[in-house]
Amino acid sequence: MSDLLSKCEEYYGTRNFYEVLSVSPNASEKEIKKAYHKLSLLVHPDRVEEAKKAVSTEKFKVLGKIYSILQNIEKRKVYDDSGEFDEDSYSTINWMEYWRSMFPRISTKDIENYEKEYIGSETEIYDVKRAYISSKGNMDVILEYVPFSNCDSEPRIIQIVRKLVDNGEVEEHDCFFNEPQKKKNKRRRKWEAERLEAEKLNLTDEEIEKSIRKNQERRHQELCSFMSNLEKKYCKPKKRQSIKDSPSPTKKTRRSARNK
Repeated sequence: MSDLLSKCEEYYGTRNFYEVLSVSPNASEKEIKKAYHKLSLLVHPDRVEEAKKAVSTEKFKVLGKIYSILQNIEKRKVYDDSGEFDEDSYSTINWMEYWRSMFPRISTKDIENYEKEYIGSETEIYDVKRAYISSKGNMDVILEYVPFSNCDSEPRIIQIVRKLVDNGEVEEHDCFFNEPQKKKNKRRRKWEAERLEAEKLNLTDEEIEKSIRKNQERRHQELCSFMSNLEKKYCKPKKRQSIKDSPSPTKKTRRSARNK
């Protein structure tokens, strides 16, 4: 197995490039770019704590390599037709610079503005529903997945899920609606610990909230709708620097059609 495919499987649970980006094999160039942007923001090495940088950097590189293949018409066709791709031609690319050449910086103010629009929106309801279904009602997981959520958000999330259950959109899970108080207390203690840690650094209330949000962003790998809307509202793409196609490949890797 090639190094890229093994890392795809290790970090994203699949060797299929389209599945890594969560797009259809028929996705347009614009859709692929948007998917790459969303996912790369979530694993960007500059957005994680020092202990997680190594893993995030590898995930970031995987996304960059996949995008550089799929955004090239000829290379994408070769991949689609045969599963082949040239792995050696991307070994010297600085993926951080490549990313910066394509996407502008999203400011803290942009995120704060989006938070105001997000809470109570249809997008939040969709994200809560998705997290509830995938976690089978595990509130710990739901709070990890849903943007801007914390222990104080639990009553609102419970209300959202209750309506979804009443409307027959989701199954009712007893572990969600009758969660043991001991588990709730443990979750809140963990959340409060994050706040205390921030206070030791003499951060303001606003900075504390930003720190907690940053931890949530780091952990969440499925915020497609969040990043998609954020990009649409606040990002004006800069002119992208092109990557010159490399000469004829010296090594190609193959996958069987069933793994595509």
